[in-house]
Amino acid sequence: MTQNQYTKTAIVLHWLIGVAILAMFALGWFMADIPKDQPKSTAFDLFNLGIYTWNLATEVTPRTFYFNLHKSVGITILALVAFRMFWRITHRPPALLDSMSATEKKLATGGHHLLYLLMFALPISGLVMAMNSKFEYGVKWFGISLMNGLDNKGIRESFVEVHEVVGIIMLVAIGVHVLGALKHKFIDKDGTMSRMSLCGLCRKDACKK
Repeated sequence: MTQNQYTKTAIVLHWLIGVAILAMFALGWFMADIPKDQPKSTAFDLFNLGIYTWNLATEVTPRTFYFNLHKSVGITILALVAFRMFWRITHRPPALLDSMSATEKKLATGGHHLLYLLMFALPISGLVMAMNSKFEYGVKWFGISLMNGLDNKGIRESFVEVHEVVGIIMLVAIGVHVLGALKHKFIDKDGTMSRMSLCGLCRKDACKK
């Protein structure tokens, strides 16, 4: 990592987690409208797009399939966020640009801290929901049962609300983060976005072509 560039690992984690979180929001909206009384199956046309068919060893309803997929990806994101936090602690990120005002630096720092908090809070609240679901559902990671559900309806319903509220806050925070990045790119033109660009993964001369 140069003085003004994030490490390749940090760049990959940034974009991988960002895309995964947005995909999870899309999956959440998609599965919320799936009826509970649909017939069970072992094969699912993923998102009904006709691109990929996901085959299972046992029959489940479409709703159960997509909820388990949501849980599995959520657990994976939580692991990636934990690793990203470890990487950030052990690898000092580049300092904010001197061209930024003191207020901008405080907002940027506060925004990043909030995003880290939300990246932990969102999957953890979902995990607590899964832990307190019905016994037969519980927590599964791509078909591997990690624990049976505790069937605690009170806790589950409470964390359903927590999960939804944290999700809304996360969407707003991501929106502000994107707008801030676009401001640096097109208004300030200070090179802030280039420090986290995927272009940093290749040779600089190749990126200029």
